[in-house]
Amino acid sequence: MINLTELLDIAAGRADDRPALIYRDRPVSHADLAAASRRVAQGLADLGVGLGDRVALWMPNAPAYLAAFFACGRLGAIATAVNTRYRAIEVGDIVSRSGAKVLFCWPGFKGIDFAGILAEVEPEKLSGLEHLVVYGEGEAPPRLPDIPGVTTVGYGDLDASAEMVADQAHATIGCAIFTTSGTTKAPKFVLHPQSSIADHAQEVADRFHWRDAGVTHLLAMPMCGVFGLSQVMAALVSGRTTVVMPFYDTAEAVRLMQQYRITHTAGSDDMYNMMLGATDEPVPFPDFRYGVYGSFNAALDDIVDRADARGMCLLGVYGMSEVQALYSHWDPDAPVAVRRHGGGLPTSPSAAIRVRDPESGALLGVGEAGELEARGPSQMMEYFRNPEATAETLTDDGFIRTGDLAELTADGGFIFLSRMGDVLRLGGFLVAPAEIEARVLEHPSVDDVQVVGATVAGRNRSVAFVLAAHQAAFDEAAVIAFCAEGLARYKVPARVVALDAFPTTQSANGIKIQKAKLRAMADALDATT
Repeated sequence: MINLTELLDIAAGRADDRPALIYRDRPVSHADLAAASRRVAQGLADLGVGLGDRVALWMPNAPAYLAAFFACGRLGAIATAVNTRYRAIEVGDIVSRSGAKVLFCWPGFKGIDFAGILAEVEPEKLSGLEHLVVYGEGEAPPRLPDIPGVTTVGYGDLDASAEMVADQAHATIGCAIFTTSGTTKAPKFVLHPQSSIADHAQEVADRFHWRDAGVTHLLAMPMCGVFGLSQVMAALVSGRTTVVMPFYDTAEAVRLMQQYRITHTAGSDDMYNMMLGATDEPVPFPDFRYGVYGSFNAALDDIVDRADARGMCLLGVYGMSEVQALYSHWDPDAPVAVRRHGGGLPTSPSAAIRVRDPESGALLGVGEAGELEARGPSQMMEYFRNPEATAETLTDDGFIRTGDLAELTADGGFIFLSRMGDVLRLGGFLVAPAEIEARVLEHPSVDDVQVVGATVAGRNRSVAFVLAAHQAAFDEAAVIAFCAEGLARYKVPARVVALDAFPTTQSANGIKIQKAKLRAMADALDATT
């Protein structure tokens, strides 16, 4: 097991003369990043931050984010990620419940009203905050609200401190909090030790072949989420260069991919779809080796096929805050039909997976769908200040109950099917909504679909909510009849309802559909029919 300071040292030793980062076309060396982290650590120490204290990072991607993250590691403090898409209620909740002493933000950043959001936070939610660290890149920041008892400090003041020599980093202490993206309850705070972040980074670097010659990354996902942080930590410890985007912009992503001859990146199906749609070149990114992706949009179930046809190999992966992103992946040489699924072989040789029947509790074999349980060096310590939730999620032998429906594969991997909360029990069988969604999407009148379960006439049935290609011409009965031609009777939706838009919420990895709201809407439909 290694700690975060050791991760930086390993990264520098592997880098030769390659920069650690390229940010806004400016290179940042490993030595510069490490020195900045020591200066910021000293600046935070001067503000009273020490072992176990929480420091909230509410910032877009920038070298300063990483400097602050590693500074917390050196101090033995806990970096608490705050999604830049969050609004006042969410920011106040995280700062308050985590007990953060310091909050970093970038009030002059284009497109995010940090100052306005802070002004709307209920004062009692910030009562434990002591310091607001303001970052900027030369722009004129807006006026920040006066927060009683909170002093405002410029990031430049921290960065002007003498480099800290002392080092409290240790493999077993907490270093990072991520928030879960639940839509019906307050998010849980997932606490990771330094070893899980650092050891996982090393194993990803090795198993994903990111230490190979010529590897260059594009970081488009936010570091406030496990997808972005897992990628950049592994890229750093590989000794290879990461081109950092402060936020995702399609035109800029295409430019950076081509200018810096990017070989690897990570993102959502939407991101790859937008990049491919922004250029007419048959093979727009000839240096690209492969990208890892998460599937969030059912309408883009063909993205792997279309990307392959244009020279972009995409691999489905699996991850969650509790075990980090890139917990598993498929081989780049696997067929498209395999790579389009989430899941794969566990990244760590010491990881273990199993699938359990959610009703009987029996362990299941290859090809049988049940709840995925996962264990490995990348997993969390606990849910911060929530022992009840921790006990519910951790088994007696140390596995994480993921809440995901999956099935084992013969080669020792697994296929992710859906969230357990989204799984339908129809006709006595567990059915993944994606199976029904795929059929509905084949109908020419449907642009997108989400399938949920509901009680209809006293029976468990599926209900499809769709975005219609032509609202005026949409025919519910025709779509149901089409489904009946290709699905078992018990899978055919009882209703197919056209919406103007799906209810959504923001997560660190992008927009997520609020299935709980759709289920409530489906139940309401039954009550009125």
